Amino acid sequence: MSNFTVISGKGSQELGKKIAAKLKAKYVKSDLRVFPDGESKITLISKPKKGTIIVVQSTYPPVDSNLIQALSLVSKARQFSSQVYAVIPYIGYTRQDREFLPGEIVTMSVVATLFKAAGATRIVVVDIHSKIALKHFRIAVKNVTAVPELAQYFKKLKLRKPLVVSPDLGGKSRAKQFAKLLNTKFIALQKLRDRNTGKIKIKSPNLKKVKGRDLILIDDMISTGKSIVKATEFLKKQNCRRVYVACTHALLVGDAEKKIRKAGVSKLVSTNTIPGKTSLVDVSAAIAKAIV
Repeated sequence: MSNFTVISGKGSQELGKKIAAKLKAKYVKSDLRVFPDGESKITLISKPKKGTIIVVQSTYPPVDSNLIQALSLVSKARQFSSQVYAVIPYIGYTRQDREFLPGEIVTMSVVATLFKAAGATRIVVVDIHSKIALKHFRIAVKNVTAVPELAQYFKKLKLRKPLVVSPDLGGKSRAKQFAKLLNTKFIALQKLRDRNTGKIKIKSPNLKKVKGRDLILIDDMISTGKSIVKATEFLKKQNCRRVYVACTHALLVGDAEKKIRKAGVSKLVSTNTIPGKTSLVDVSAAIAKAIV
């Protein structure tokens, strides 16, 4: 057995167990009780061993509750060890990494400060939404990519002339990496989002190269699914064949999954950074590799 102890919050129990198995580490389960007013009370079921403690907890919805639980676990872990790694596979507030409109609070900076204050000595995240968000941390931070694992999954599918598509220009490098692993080409659509209303428009010319091909829309996270729906509808008009969606973090807020399928997506595949029925790709090995 290694010199690691893995503690997982309620939000990442299965992933925490898998990471512990990969590291040959002791696994400590935590129990969660939520009071009627929403307050969280966390109890460790057993005592961590001496050595480095790894806290695993994603901060998907309810974001604030899962964030408080992650910080609380880090704080408790620090009582047992001077080396506490906070593994936050999906970390919230990364969209608030700078002041876009006057008066906006850069909440990512607050979150980064809280993790350090709670006692984390190192942070590990997976496919963080913003590279700028990484700069807010004042402790060592490692951003792991799930793209190779996602690509491996799609390699097993019998796709017809697959073409990788980024729903926006910001995800161009991700699509390029994904396409390279699949030994195929990629394109990036031009997405325009109104900062005040949130409305999305796709502005790209007619794309003859998508005709008759299976497309894989690749993104880091899907929240409401609006971008994916708009991109799928746009691509379907170009007479493509089937549309698949690959993402690291499937937040799928409300009826997002239903809307995505209604738009014509054949299959939605995500990783287990957030547990759910689309979480078909395991990232525990990639996280474990980033830790040792």
